[in-house]
Amino acid sequence: MTGITIRPAAGTYTIRAKEAIIGETSRAIELLEGSHPPVIYIPREDIAMVFLDRSDMQTTCPYKGTASYFSVIIPEGRLENVVWSYETPKDGAEGIAKYLAFHPDVTVQRA
Repeated sequence: MTGITIRPAAGTYTIRAKEAIIGETSRAIELLEGSHPPVIYIPREDIAMVFLDRSDMQTTCPYKGTASYFSVIIPEGRLENVVWSYETPKDGAEGIAKYLAFHPDVTVQRA
């Protein structure tokens, strides 16, 4: 394992795609992996999943497993493959199951 750390992320986060607020949570987690910048993961139940459309895109991480992707559909348009989820993560990364992470095109901002 490469040193993955998963811990609670302090504060309340608002998730915004362009001008549309698609979620808010005080239950976010932070994933730290090696020298990569931290990634905030948001529980699925705190996201308005009606805005998300599962895509065919998948990527594989040797430490976390296979990521599934979603596009975000909002009045301003479609943001392709900007959300990902490790639905069945590998051992050591189980803490991110049922959570979503967001490409920088979607703003995840701590209040």
